[in-house]
Amino acid sequence: QVQLVESGGGLVQAGGSLRLSCAASGRTFSTYAMGWFRQAPGKEREFVAAISRSGDSTYYADSTEGRFTISRDDAKNTVYLQMNSLKPEDTAVYYCAAGSYGTSRSAYDYWGQGTQVTVSS
Repeated sequence: QVQLVESGGGLVQAGGSLRLSCAASGRTFSTYAMGWFRQAPGKEREFVAAISRSGDSTYYADSTEGRFTISRDDAKNTVYLQMNSLKPEDTAVYYCAAGSYGTSRSAYDYWGQGTQVTVSS
């Protein structure tokens, strides 16, 4: 069982940056791939980025590649999402998830409660 708690969301102007954190409970964090997803009002939850268990592999949605960076610190049981050059269309609730390495929601077994990111134009 893994419990995930996101933090770091907020209001930022377009072009600005935010860093989201996701702290995991338990001693099995390093055995999970981690992912970030987001859900905007009226839209489906969509994949943002993923990082493998070892941290050697990362994958990004086309809309975020080059602007967002996912990383993990297994000593702190934490995964991060550094978001740069933010756009109004990045506005959403951001969720972290633990499970298998992939882009599908079904690959992930555990989810956080989400953190709101709002980008003003």
